[in-house]
Amino acid sequence: MTLLVAAFAGLLFGTGLTISGMVNPAVVLGFLDLTGNWNPALLFVMIGALAVAVPGYQLLKGRRPFLAETQSIPSRSDIDVPLLLGAAIFGVGWGLAGICPGPALTMLAIKPTSASLFIISMSAGMLGALWVGRSISGSAK
Repeated sequence: MTLLVAAFAGLLFGTGLTISGMVNPAVVLGFLDLTGNWNPALLFVMIGALAVAVPGYQLLKGRRPFLAETQSIPSRSDIDVPLLLGAAIFGVGWGLAGICPGPALTMLAIKPTSASLFIISMSAGMLGALWVGRSISGSAK
């Protein structure tokens, strides 16, 4: 049942990304082009996502999930160097490519070559970050 719900959620998310045009890098890059031909579509998608997520989190607070023993809402709220670096790298990558990881997976059906290249590069970056993180924590001991 958990796998079925996860598959449905992923399908719903991918459908939303496709309908909203977020799998098209030109739409994302248009949002970042503040001095040229600005496209507010990404802003409306983010507002729509927040309009659903914020009340959803409030509704779920203190309740037991249907398919899990406990809630897994993050408890940390501190801002540290790894968080800032990760956010900066994510933002630069998103701005350069115009592709976010979620839409990249959805984009596989529409532009398989571009999406595959992005996903391979993103995966290599994630593995590299993991390796650097382990190297740093290993040298600190």
